[in-house]
Amino acid sequence: MRTYTNAFRLHPGQDLKKEIELFAQQHHLISGWLVSCIGSLTSYHIRFANQSQGSSATGHFEILSLHGTVSTNGLHLHIAISDPTGNVIGGHLLDGNIIFTTAEIVMGSSEEMEFHREKDPATGYAELAVKRLTR
Repeated sequence: MRTYTNAFRLHPGQDLKKEIELFAQQHHLISGWLVSCIGSLTSYHIRFANQSQGSSATGHFEILSLHGTVSTNGLHLHIAISDPTGNVIGGHLLDGNIIFTTAEIVMGSSEEMEFHREKDPATGYAELAVKRLTR
């Protein structure tokens, strides 16, 4: 498999999820994944496991990691953050995670497969479906 790596930085006030979605659209990513993301937030909005609503707070938070799949057909990202006392929380990334100083993002992608989100009857959620492309 041939892979490609992209790196970019987000700036204060930008929305982490929205900017990753925009990057995917602008670069026509059909199958991407987060390799690395570190930075800081002034507010977070994440959904914890098995919860229907997101949780949010304002303050100063360090981004410890961000992982997941990214495509023009949808994305699925999980984040881990810490507060000023070192307490760590994590969950499903939602809109509303606002950059404090920076977010340094490294993303990989491939042109040999395409990611889609399809409803899985077993889970009821739009789950990853991978289509292998012939070139």
